[in-house]
Amino acid sequence: MFNNRSDQGSIFSNSDNAVYSEKDSDFRKIYNAVMQTLFRISYRIVNDEEAAEDLVHDSLIKMREKKLVFPSLDDAKFWLIRVVKNASLNYAKRKVREKRAYERALREDTRKAESGEVELLKAEAIKKTKDALDQLPENLRMVLILREYAELNYKEIGRVLGITEGNVKVRIFRAREQLAKIIGEDDVYMS
Repeated sequence: MFNNRSDQGSIFSNSDNAVYSEKDSDFRKIYNAVMQTLFRISYRIVNDEEAAEDLVHDSLIKMREKKLVFPSLDDAKFWLIRVVKNASLNYAKRKVREKRAYERALREDTRKAESGEVELLKAEAIKKTKDALDQLPENLRMVLILREYAELNYKEIGRVLGITEGNVKVRIFRAREQLAKIIGEDDVYMS
């Protein structure tokens, strides 16, 4: 439907209305025409201003890096709306999955116990959690340690490890899921 700029000989290269995403003036035209709309769409889906802005900017960067050529400004707009909508839905789904995995990993035991028993259970849970953490692959263990113990945000973890923020999010999600499987959903007791 839309051609990469490298396909210069396309039917769009001679069109007066063609919009080149890599061309600064056309990119600015696209940005000014759709930025607010894209942000509103993303924000309605993710309910987080910072995340919505990041998703929109990532989509604009993707469009520019792909050097797409659109037959018209409207085509660029509709393509971006579709990309932002899908990215936002994926983000929202990922947040729900992360929350569930995190809650499963940290769910407390509901049994009543006396203080000596509570202390013993806590010590066992901490040891079990540390042992489970040691079973994770290095790349997953490190992001979880930096997130949960060093309390770094995703961007800071990415800088420390030299990976993208998106990769950090994926690794944290996978680490939490694996940790929950290793520990077992009902066996976690933490305070």
